[in-house]
Amino acid sequence: MKIVSICPSNTEIIDYLGLTPLLAGVDDFSDYPEEVKSLPQLGPDLSINMDKLESLNPDLVFSSLSVPGMEKNIEELEKRNIPHITLNPQSFSDIADDLLTVGKACGIENHAIRRHQEFTGTVNRLKTIGEGVSNPPSLYWEWWPKPVFTPGKINWLTELSEMVGARNLFNDVELASVQTDWDDVVKRNPDYICLAWVGVQQKRVKPEIVKKRPGWKQLEAVQKDRIFVLEEALYCRPSPLLLEGAVKLAGLLHPDLYHEEFSQIE
Repeated sequence: MKIVSICPSNTEIIDYLGLTPLLAGVDDFSDYPEEVKSLPQLGPDLSINMDKLESLNPDLVFSSLSVPGMEKNIEELEKRNIPHITLNPQSFSDIADDLLTVGKACGIENHAIRRHQEFTGTVNRLKTIGEGVSNPPSLYWEWWPKPVFTPGKINWLTELSEMVGARNLFNDVELASVQTDWDDVVKRNPDYICLAWVGVQQKRVKPEIVKKRPGWKQLEAVQKDRIFVLEEALYCRPSPLLLEGAVKLAGLLHPDLYHEEFSQIE
């Protein structure tokens, strides 16, 4: 069987199920696991080269609506009668369900059920510890610096924040993604600042940039140097890699609570 993924989160779900050897091609932004970088690249996830994709003659293509703008790729897949499945994970339960969907479509349903159980088991263990944290600190997540975008309530990072014994600073906004401004962040005064800029390498994100913003020097997070520069791939994609991100962040926030339980994550 030959499959194609045109979204990084799909590629990571496929890998979690052990199906990477079946991949015949991926989008340009798929970078995990390392071996997918040697596969035919089909263009940016919003501008897939459909002629090149079709030439691979895949048995099944996995697209995703978790990336805004993917609709035109899906329309083209339908137009060309290319077999495809469209995922749209927005939460950890969605990701778990997608493990079953992908596994069944690829003929490994029993294995997918086992991986689903492992995934949900880890999520539940994290949630149980997180629920026991008294006075959870607030986290300001920054996806993009200018204009400023941050996740709202309807987003996996609100759930992840709770799993690591914290809360999303913008969990009161009933949106998946919120365009805010620097003054609003100052008024909310987060305990921690988490920088995970979409599509930007971790080494290129400098905390000094936010420290220079008007009024931000008075933020407690800045004064106490509570600024985390986080790996975008572990927080900005709805895939099983979020678990690795959650464990890493939990270790930074509450090392004594999470260390023994999650000294190693599969």
